Amino acid sequence: MLLIGGYRSLVEAAQAELAARGYEDVRPVHDVAIRAIASGADSASELGRRLMVSKQAAAKTIDILQKRAYVVREVDPLDARRKRLRVTARGLEMLREAEEIFDELRDKWARQIGSAQLEELEKHLADLIGTDPNRLDNSGWLAQDLGE
Repeated sequence: MLLIGGYRSLVEAAQAELAARGYEDVRPVHDVAIRAIASGADSASELGRRLMVSKQAAAKTIDILQKRAYVVREVDPLDARRKRLRVTARGLEMLREAEEIFDELRDKWARQIGSAQLEELEKHLADLIGTDPNRLDNSGWLAQDLGE
């Protein structure tokens, strides 16, 4: 439970800081969805596969992100019958801000427990979960956050 508490603490602090920077409408699942779209999930089906949720849940998230101007649907230049997703400049800026915030929060933790101790903790976590911090293939636990 301690790891979950640490995760929640970090995410809640990041969400509060994002809100203070003008992104009060962003939830953790939105960040993950936008990152998946930016990395090539250009349809509701593909986004659903990456988030391990139904196509309908992914479509609902896409609608929210589109209304909030984080993504757009565009006609696919190779197939006019198909719409593809693209992250907007606002969405990319939000991702940049979120990364900056996480760096700031990491620095805060390093000041609290020491850089060496934080690096050791990160090493142990990498041993347990792997080194890819943005694994979108195992995000089914986010499905609970899709209900707006």
